[in-house]
Amino acid sequence: MEKIFQTYNMEINGLRQDVKFSTAAIEEIFMPFLHELTDLKLMLDRKVIAYLVGPPGSGKTALAQFLEQLSRERPEVEEIRALSMDGFHYTAAYMNVTELDRDGEKVLMRDIKGAPETFDVDMLIDKIRELRQEGTDWNVYDRRIHDVLPDYMSVEDDDIILIEGNYLLLNEPTWTNVRVLADYSVFLDADENFLRERLIHRKIQGGSTLDEAKKFFDFSDGRNVERVLKNSARADETWQVLSDGDFVAIKHEEFGISDDD
Repeated sequence: MEKIFQTYNMEINGLRQDVKFSTAAIEEIFMPFLHELTDLKLMLDRKVIAYLVGPPGSGKTALAQFLEQLSRERPEVEEIRALSMDGFHYTAAYMNVTELDRDGEKVLMRDIKGAPETFDVDMLIDKIRELRQEGTDWNVYDRRIHDVLPDYMSVEDDDIILIEGNYLLLNEPTWTNVRVLADYSVFLDADENFLRERLIHRKIQGGSTLDEAKKFFDFSDGRNVERVLKNSARADETWQVLSDGDFVAIKHEEFGISDDD
């Protein structure tokens, strides 16, 4: 059966873009997810923190914003607020002068921007804890100036918060303290070759040459993709990103993992 896609014009990272989602994904995956968060809020009788996690290039930013829009269009579910963890990068000024050890060599943090080590994890943890309590001012990453805007957005009255990011489920020191703060989580799985093509194309759109884009992927993005795919904790749900940009839900048993484990 031929898929039916719906196209939405949305502002993503400060730019208007057309994004498309299949009717099947909306009704069979996204809406059940929003119902799950609505039920969880009623059961817990408090604010709910959910994560949408995936490797670079998996489309999680657009999807998170679409899920927020969808929740506001459908009266049968609670409205959600979509946030990004990108605002918790260290500042450009800090990364321009701070070195990290990488494969036995010293590199400037700015040269591997986007890696887990380039985020202020402790600040992110503090902000998520504040979200669960009285609310907080949330950091935002501005792609026009390529830097962080601290405490830029007030988040206080929203009862269901969906935070999207690469490393929220990472099984590594310090990041595990982020993982335990989620009430519910979704992981976006995707083929590494598909992500490579997407990320190289994105770099070229940003002004890089093909050679520059490939080198950046090999040095930075590719390592981050592998790290997320191979070292993230299991989420409550896993959605596969298909080559046409659509999504399908995958049962954990399909990965050889029992839900009883």
